[in-house]
Amino acid sequence: MIMTEEKKDTNPIPFLVKLVLWILLYASFWYSGDFYEQHPRLNKVSDGLNLFLTASILFSIGRYIIITIYNKRHEKRIVRGNFVLGINRLTVVLNTSVALISFMIAFGIDPREFVTSLTIVAMAIAVTFREYITNLISGLFIMFSDQLSVGDRVKVGEHKGRIVDINFSSLIIQNEDDDMVMVPNNMVFTSPIINLSAHRSTLFLVKFELPLQAAVEVDKLEKSIQALLANHPYLTGEDDLQLKVVEIGKDYAKYKMEMHAKSSSNKVHKQVENEVFKEVLKFKKDYDVET
Repeated sequence: MIMTEEKKDTNPIPFLVKLVLWILLYASFWYSGDFYEQHPRLNKVSDGLNLFLTASILFSIGRYIIITIYNKRHEKRIVRGNFVLGINRLTVVLNTSVALISFMIAFGIDPREFVTSLTIVAMAIAVTFREYITNLISGLFIMFSDQLSVGDRVKVGEHKGRIVDINFSSLIIQNEDDDMVMVPNNMVFTSPIINLSAHRSTLFLVKFELPLQAAVEVDKLEKSIQALLANHPYLTGEDDLQLKVVEIGKDYAKYKMEMHAKSSSNKVHKQVENEVFKEVLKFKKDYDVET
């Protein structure tokens, strides 16, 4: 079984649209060859469009075959890598590159002459955008490695949280305050990084809020939750299950509780979370009755 946070692209409509356009374009070449000869500018545009559609369709087919083979080979075991994520992002890069070349062809620009004439400019661009280029390369290394995965809890420098996305420029980390922190990919290779869930993520948080008036009796809630979760079959039993104050507002207080489950299954985490929420609702009801 492959464990990944990357959402699978199962929508076939974009591929079918490209395929239909490609078929119509080839049909126009076959039946309207004279028309294109009489309109050389339109002929160049059609050549550029043909190159883009052909390459994009081949990339999509190759992407599908590679991912299918990969999934088939690893269907019986857990995989922590970002192979699918890397293939998807690499396909985007290839499509963008071909789109630029197709654009040049459509406007009658020879891509080889264009690249040759801009060699010096290209070197200057490479120096100017060196950080972004190195971040892009680092991002590809991360995507195709099994050291970090979407969903892992990591600590990079002073930033600590769960990886929610990996792109060509940065790791997107959601910290414990639910803030999104963008950490440049280069930091993964130049700074110490701790993967807190390399063995699969079993740590999860339960967060809730209560009226500020109820804070004076929150110790009762903490004890009832501890009693509820003591010797729980889904928890490891290594946590002290203490409520921690996250934020205090004008008329509310936000709390969180950290715990380790025996499984990394989100279904298990949600079940424990629901049990805690029920206990919180019971405490809130009893408090309202007393007051």
